[in-house]
Amino acid sequence: MSDHNLTNKLNLETAKIDWCELERYFAAGKAIYVAPSLDLIEVAKTLHADDTAQLQQWMNNQQVNPVSDQQALSFASENAQVWALVLAPWVLVQAVQQD
Repeated sequence: MSDHNLTNKLNLETAKIDWCELERYFAAGKAIYVAPSLDLIEVAKTLHADDTAQLQQWMNNQQVNPVSDQQALSFASENAQVWALVLAPWVLVQAVQQD
């Protein structure tokens, strides 16, 4: 799949969703937090390409990690809406930035 086609596919699979709809993925250990400083689509493309060096760098910088219990609790208590992108078996999750 070309980079352009992959980007389009990932864009179509990205949506705002209430955190409560993703709690089962969190419970299964499949929800991955992406820091707001990163582009969600670029992270998904990196994961798709299995670029372990880049992923490890982001993980070391606490920019990409499994959603923590504290993050999940915060999302739930705030009834947060998040950006979600499914890249099976993972669901990438990023907080919606408030203007």
